Amino acid sequence: MKTASFCSRVFLFFFFLFLLVFPFFAEAQGHAAAPVKDGELQFAKLGAFKLVNGQIILDCRIGYRTFGHLNSEKSNAIFFPTWASGVSEQLMRQAAPGKLADPTKYFVILVDALANGVSSSPSNSALQPRMQFPMITVRDMVNSQHELLGQLGIHHVKAVMGISMGGMQTFQWLVSYPDFMDKAIPIVGSPRLAPYDLVLWQMEIDAIKSDATWNNGNYRENPAKRRFAEFWVLMGETPRRRNLELTREKVAEFLDQETLKPAMDANDHIRQMEAMMSLDVSDGFGGSSQERSMEKAAAAVKAKVLVVIATNDHVVTPGPAREFAKLLGADLLELNSDCGHQTSGCEEAAILARVIPFLEK
Repeated sequence: MKTASFCSRVFLFFFFLFLLVFPFFAEAQGHAAAPVKDGELQFAKLGAFKLVNGQIILDCRIGYRTFGHLNSEKSNAIFFPTWASGVSEQLMRQAAPGKLADPTKYFVILVDALANGVSSSPSNSALQPRMQFPMITVRDMVNSQHELLGQLGIHHVKAVMGISMGGMQTFQWLVSYPDFMDKAIPIVGSPRLAPYDLVLWQMEIDAIKSDATWNNGNYRENPAKRRFAEFWVLMGETPRRRNLELTREKVAEFLDQETLKPAMDANDHIRQMEAMMSLDVSDGFGGSSQERSMEKAAAAVKAKVLVVIATNDHVVTPGPAREFAKLLGADLLELNSDCGHQTSGCEEAAILARVIPFLEK
């Protein structure tokens, strides 16, 4: 009888303990099992990520968002990296029916490029803050994205596409991982910046570093915001379009408004500018920098390619992309809009009319 009484007390103890703990356990299990919503920001942890220059990004993280569903064959993924100073949230409008990446047809992955303020960057690194953050290249961006996709269990995609610096990453994907994609669509990007482009990016870096508040990257407020507003009024669109949009009387007011807009952290901006300036997809094809061969780089490409360029682009001038498209035997869409580098927005309908069937055929 004493044994039975003892067992009853033990049973009741564990029964009440179960009643006490179960709600918390069930809640934790529910959180763990909750599906990720379309467009929710997620992070892949890459740990100590080695760069092509041998340096390390410590505690490296890559931000990304997904839309739609990966099919059973894992053959419907579209990979879409961000433009310079851009974040994946800004790309979300393109992950929609009738846009560049339709999530009712494809599993769309939008990724935040290194140094954009979301993925590991000078502005958010606890271990390598500000200018302690190492210099990166576009190839480093692509290599980090390749690791991200590996973590997602994706080893081949239907397409890689991107706009501006996203287009540069797309060109780098073509030569770094030629078997990884069926198709590629670089839009107003470049495989190697032209001399004119290099001057622009260097001018932006110089503007930051020569500002009185720069303090070797240890500024309290973003330096050179007014200069950047002036640069982009000049460079973002053609002179003709600016002169049609503005009057002499409105210039100062317009510049004031542009200066007040939120801007990318200056240290992040520098690291992304440096990455674009160092881009050369022929690196590794032919030995020294003098011997590099764009022809050999093009010969390594296996994907079908649609290159979109803007004739009047003063930010990423179209010559290198046009020439590389010829070497690839790629489809080429050349747009003559006065929108210049903003052509991807102004001429969206024309771009969609080529991109959508290119993806489907």
